[in-house]
Amino acid sequence: MGFHSIYEASIEHWDTMIDTNVKGLLYISRQVIPHFVKNNAGFVLNIGSLAGYDSYANGSAYVATKFAVRAINEAMKKDLHGTAVRVGMLSPGLVETEFSEVRFEGDKEKAAKVYDGFEALKAKDIAEIALFILSRPHHVNILESLVLPTAQSSSTMVDRK
Repeated sequence: MGFHSIYEASIEHWDTMIDTNVKGLLYISRQVIPHFVKNNAGFVLNIGSLAGYDSYANGSAYVATKFAVRAINEAMKKDLHGTAVRVGMLSPGLVETEFSEVRFEGDKEKAAKVYDGFEALKAKDIAEIALFILSRPHHVNILESLVLPTAQSSSTMVDRK
């Protein structure tokens, strides 16, 4: 799902990505943030992607949703201006997870090739960075954090040995 040209992509897949990555973020934020504002405390950590900074072929809908997450993150911080509620976004590059299997519709062989020839980020790396962001003193707000494996320079540039 989500790795097709704009003229071949499935509208159903687009709807799923938009519903999950954009509407899901908006809906859950609408439910949680009023409690944070009422208590004048809390931290919203949105999960973005390198795709929210760097578009690539065959990913137009996914890229669009991740650019949207970045815009929502920025607007959310502005909406919460004057409160003690913090807002941040963690945007990883290539992380070795089951995401590639979803993207390639269950094709495990094709998904595994995404991580061939270099050391991708691990879920633990992202968890540790999230903990770092969330554990800063209350006067510190890390609005954006873009994290790539050393071998990755852009969405399409990966040094595979």
